[in-house]
Amino acid sequence: MAKETTKKMTEGNPLTLILGFSIPMLAGLLFQQMYNLVDTIIVGQILGDSALAAVGSTGSINFLINGFCMGMCSGFAIPVAQRFGAESYDSMRKFVGNAIVLSAIFSVVITFFVSIFCYKILGIMQTPDDIIDLAYSYISIIFFGIPVTFLYNLTAGIMRSLGDSKTPTYFLIMAAGINVVLDIVTILGFKMSVNGPALATVLAQLIAGLSCVVYMKKKFPILKMSRKDLTPGPHHTKVLISMGIPFGLQYSITAIGSVILQTAVNGLGTIAVASMTAGAKVSMFVVCPFDALGGTMATYAGQNVGAKNIARVKKGTWTAQLLGTIYSVFILIVLFFAGRYMLRLFTKTDIIIEQAMMFLLANAVTYTLLAAVNIFRFAIQGMGFSTFAIYSGVMEMIARILVAFTFVPMIGYAGAIWASPVAWLFAVFFLIPGFYSCCNKLEKKYRTENSHYL
Repeated sequence: MAKETTKKMTEGNPLTLILGFSIPMLAGLLFQQMYNLVDTIIVGQILGDSALAAVGSTGSINFLINGFCMGMCSGFAIPVAQRFGAESYDSMRKFVGNAIVLSAIFSVVITFFVSIFCYKILGIMQTPDDIIDLAYSYISIIFFGIPVTFLYNLTAGIMRSLGDSKTPTYFLIMAAGINVVLDIVTILGFKMSVNGPALATVLAQLIAGLSCVVYMKKKFPILKMSRKDLTPGPHHTKVLISMGIPFGLQYSITAIGSVILQTAVNGLGTIAVASMTAGAKVSMFVVCPFDALGGTMATYAGQNVGAKNIARVKKGTWTAQLLGTIYSVFILIVLFFAGRYMLRLFTKTDIIIEQAMMFLLANAVTYTLLAAVNIFRFAIQGMGFSTFAIYSGVMEMIARILVAFTFVPMIGYAGAIWASPVAWLFAVFFLIPGFYSCCNKLEKKYRTENSHYL
C-alpha cells in the first residue's frame, strides 16, 4: 500500500514529474485562496468597505505570524523528503516523530504570545481608528487557530515529502466547501460580522488537518511509528530546528517589510487600504501557480539531494522556471483585460477598483521575477540550505522598507504599488547565484565522499 501513496522524484522526466506534482498542489492552493476570497467577497459586499479594509489591514501581520508557522512546517518536511529520497526510512520516521513534538510545542508558545500583543501591534501599525476594533476581532480568532495551522501544514508537508501532493488537496477542497457554508451561516445567519469568516477559516482548516491525520494512519504504513520515534532526539531535533526556524524566519522577515509597508499604506487612509486589499486578494489567487511550483521544487530538490543527483536538481529548477515564465505572460494578458471584473467581486466603489487595478498591473508585469523567487528559493531550501535562503527574505524586506520610507511619502499610493516588484528584483539578484553556489558545495561534498571509497 505504501507504493500506492508515495512517489519517487529521483527518476523520470523532470517536466512530467514537476507538472504532475505541482498541479494537485495548485488545486489545493486555489481552494485555500477560495477561503480568503469568499471571506473577502462576503465581507466587502455585505458588510461594506470599512469591514473590507479591516480584514485587509491584518494581511501583513497575518502573514508575519502564520507565515512563520507554515514556513516551519515546510522546513520540518525537508529532512523527511531527503531521507525518503535516500531510502533511509528509520531515520525518516524519527524526523516525522520529532517534527510532531516540536510543532505541538511551538504552536502553544506562539499562540500565547501573539494573543497578548496582537492589539498593540495593530496600533503600532497605525491601523485607522474606524477599523481597528473590527481588525482585532478578525485577526485574534485567526491567531487562536495557530495550532490548527500547524496541524494541517505539517501533515500535508509530510505527505508531499513522500511524493503525495494529491491527498492534501482533496481534503483542502472538502474544507473549502465547508468554509463557504460556514461563511454564509455565520454572517447571514448568526450576524457575526468579521468574526464569522475568521471562525469559518479556522474550523475548515481543522477539518482538513484531522482528515490528513486519519488518512496517513491508514494509507502510509511507511510512517508507522513507535514511541521511540516520538521521543525527542538531539540530532533529529537539531536538524529539524535548523531547517524549520530559518524556513519560518524567511517568511517572517519578508513579512516584516510588508508590515512596515502596510503601516505606510494605513497612513494614506481607508480608501488606500481597501484598494490594496482588493488588489492583493486577486493577486494572491493568480500567483498560486508560482507557489505550487515553489512547493514542488522543495520536494523535488530534497529527494534528489538525498539521491545525490545535483545535475537533476539544476535541470528540474530551470524546467520549473520555464513553466513559471510562460504562465507569467498568460496571466498578465488575462489581468489586463479582465482585472476590473475580478475586482468587482470585492467592491463596487470605482476609485477603489481603479487603484486596485494599478496595483495588479504593476505586479503582473514582473510576475516572472516572482516565479524565480519561489522556484529558486524553495529549491535551495529543499537542498538543505534553509539559512542561506533567509538572505533572500532579507533582501525583500529591505526593498519593501525602502519603498515605505521613500516612494510612499513622495508619491503616496502610486509608490506603494511597486513595493513587491522591487522586492522580487532584489531577491532574484541574490537567489540565482546563491542556487549555483549551493549546488557547487554539494557537488564538492559528494566528490570528496566518493574519493574516500576509492
